[in-house]
Amino acid sequence: MNKTRLTPLYIALSLIGGILIGTFYANHFSGNRLSIINTGSNKINFLLQMIDDKYVDTVSMNSLVEQSMPKILSELDPHSAYISASEADEANEDLKGSFSGVGISFNTVKDSVNVMSCIKGGPAERVGIMPGDRITKADTSNLVGLNQHDIMRILRGPDGSDVRLKVYRRGRQKPLYFTVTRGPIPVKTIDAAYLINDHTGYIRVKSFGEQTYAEFMIAMAQLSIDGMEDLILDLRGNRGGYMHIAIQMANEFLRKNQLIVYTKGRKSPREDYRADGHGSFQQLGIVMLIDEGSASSSEILAGAIQDNDRGTIMGRRSFGKGLVQQPMEFKDGSLVRLTIARYYTPSGRCIQKPYEPGHGEDYENELIERYERGEFFEQDSIRQTGEAYTTRIGRTVYGGGGITPDIFVPEDTSDITSYYKEAVFEGHIRQFAFDYTDDNRPTLNKYESVAELEAYLKKQSLLERFAAYAEGQGLRRRNLMLYRSRRLFERAIIGNIIYNARDIEEYTQYLNEDDPAVLKALKLVEEHGTLPQKTE
Repeated sequence: MNKTRLTPLYIALSLIGGILIGTFYANHFSGNRLSIINTGSNKINFLLQMIDDKYVDTVSMNSLVEQSMPKILSELDPHSAYISASEADEANEDLKGSFSGVGISFNTVKDSVNVMSCIKGGPAERVGIMPGDRITKADTSNLVGLNQHDIMRILRGPDGSDVRLKVYRRGRQKPLYFTVTRGPIPVKTIDAAYLINDHTGYIRVKSFGEQTYAEFMIAMAQLSIDGMEDLILDLRGNRGGYMHIAIQMANEFLRKNQLIVYTKGRKSPREDYRADGHGSFQQLGIVMLIDEGSASSSEILAGAIQDNDRGTIMGRRSFGKGLVQQPMEFKDGSLVRLTIARYYTPSGRCIQKPYEPGHGEDYENELIERYERGEFFEQDSIRQTGEAYTTRIGRTVYGGGGITPDIFVPEDTSDITSYYKEAVFEGHIRQFAFDYTDDNRPTLNKYESVAELEAYLKKQSLLERFAAYAEGQGLRRRNLMLYRSRRLFERAIIGNIIYNARDIEEYTQYLNEDDPAVLKALKLVEEHGTLPQKTE
C-alpha cells in the first residue's frame, strides 16, 4: 500500500533527474549553445552577454552598443537614425529657436576664424568685437586649423558662461583680448523677406524650425503693410524640419477643410491635417520655388499648395522624402529618430523616392544620377516612376519620387568653364572677396543700399584684380575662359563682398536680380498666372 502511494513520487523524481542529466550532456557536447528561443532580440541580448563574459579582450560594452545602433537602424530606411547623447543637442540646435553662444557669424579663411558679422546687441558686439577681426584662441583652445564644426562647438556653451577670446585686428600689431559672456542667440530660419517690386513679396525659408512660423507671420504682416499682393516663397535647398510648422504655414493659404497632408503607418492609423479656415492669406497669389535640395516639410507645403491648385510650383523636382520620424529619447540623453509612418499629399500620393534598406549611399547618390541623365537641364529627362494622381481640378501629378514642379526651370551652366570651377572649388573667389572687404570696409560701409554698393563695385575692375590675385595663388590665368565666365565671376565676387560687408538678406537680394527662377516667377505674377489651370 505504501509502495503504491509513493510510486508517483518516484516517477517525478526520475523525470527531474533525467532532465537534469540530459541538460548537462546537451550543454557539455553542444559547445555551450544557449537554450533560448531564437528570436532576434534574444540573440542580440545574449550575443552582447557572451562578448562581455567570454571575449578574448576587454571590450567597452557601451562603445559597442553605440557603434551598433546606427548600423541596425540603417537596415530599416535612410531616415531612421541613432543620435548619441553628445550629439543630440547639436542635432536639434538648428531647429530650436535659439542657442547659447558669443553671437558672431564667421568663416574660416587661411585656417583662422574671420568674423563676418556680429549679432546686433549680442554678446560679442557688446564687448567690442568687430567684423574683420580674426579669432585665434578661445580660453585654452587654439582655433587655428580647426574645421567649422569644432570651432562652433568651442564658441558655444552654457548661457552665462564666459569665454576669453584672443583677437587680431587689422592695423594693430598686438592681439586684443575680450571676455565674452555667452547668451541666447536667435536661430533665424528666414534668410530674406522683402518686396521684390511694388506689389510682390519674396520670402526665403531655409528650414522649418521652432520659430519659423512666427518669423513667417511677422514677415508676411510687414510685407502686407508694404503693399504685397503676390508672394514668391523660396524653399530651394530647404531640407525640412518640423512637420507641424509646414502644416501651420499651409493653413494660412488654404480654405476651411481643405486637406493639407495625412500620415499613415503600420502602427499609426491615418491622421488627417486640414485647414481650419482662419488663414490670413487665402486670396494671395503664390509662386513656390523648389529644387532637388527641397525635402520633407518643404515637400509637405509644396504638395499641399499643388494638390489643392492653390498656387504654382516652379523649379526642379524635389528630393523625395515622404517618411515621418518620431524622436524617442533614452535615459542617457541619446535618442532614436524612428520612421513610424509615411505622409501623403492631399491627392493621396506618397512622394518618398525608392530606396533599398542598408544602401544609404545609393539613396543619397540618386541626385547625382539625376544630374548625369540631364534632369537638371531638360524637363523631358524627369523619370516618373510613381503612380499618377489628380489634383482638385483634375491636373495629373505623380508620387514615388519628389514633387515635380508645374513649371520647370533648368540649371544654367552655359557660362561655366573649368577655370571658373577651379576658382570656386579652390576657394579663391571667397578668399579674394573676403580680403577685398577687409581692406575696404570703411568705404563699403558708406553705401546705404545694395543697389548703390553694387554700382560702386562694378566700377572697381574686380575681374582683373581677381585674375591677378588668383594667379598669385597658383591659378594660371586663362583669358578666354575668364571672359566667357565673366558674368559668373562678377556675380560671385560682388555677391561675396556684399555678404561679407552686409548681411544674408542683402546678399539674397543681389543674387535674385538675375536668378532665372525668380525672374520667371515675377513674369508669372505680372501675367496674373499664379493659379494653375487644367490643360487638355
